[in-house]
Amino acid sequence: MSSTDRMSNRAQDLKGRAEEAVGAAADDQDLKSEGRADQTEAAVKDAGESVKEAGRSLKDAVER
Repeated sequence: MSSTDRMSNRAQDLKGRAEEAVGAAADDQDLKSEGRADQTEAAVKDAGESVKEAGRSLKDAVER
């Protein structure tokens, strides 16, 4: 996983956390839901990148 992808996913997660907190403070369910969705999307992207990284590691180990 590139560090750029990791930073992008982390930024999206933090944005989602902020949206969720603002939504909770303003009692705005739509904003809270948007924030949770951003967090979930970032987590899914991060998991996908981890799977790709594990596949590359496995490929490298088999080739040795």
